[in-house]
Amino acid sequence: MKYKVFLTLIVAIFLIGLIGSIAVFTSGTKSNIRILSGGEEVYAADLSTAQDTTFDVESEGHINTVEIKDHQIRVAQADCPDQTCVHMGWLKSSGTPIVCLPHQLVIEFTDDTSDIDAVTR
Repeated sequence: MKYKVFLTLIVAIFLIGLIGSIAVFTSGTKSNIRILSGGEEVYAADLSTAQDTTFDVESEGHINTVEIKDHQIRVAQADCPDQTCVHMGWLKSSGTPIVCLPHQLVIEFTDDTSDIDAVTR
């Protein structure tokens, strides 16, 4: 009897976690992005209205080339040794930002372009 209750509880927790993960990773309705370099915001835009462009983000002598094309954003080139940020491809969901650890670069979706956070509204 205890085994069935325990097994049911584990399955329920697993399903709740799975549903939550799917909800986070498939929420692609956001279009506001920001680029952080060294913890400082260096660029913010609304991808739904952004023009196709390519620009460099420099941090301590290192360069990441960021591309906005067809209302999507990615790191097109970087001079870091592992190229993880380049291989991440286009930014798809708010659950998985594009990160370049050697250059301290983060490209992520944001909820809003205003300075009001979710706690204080």
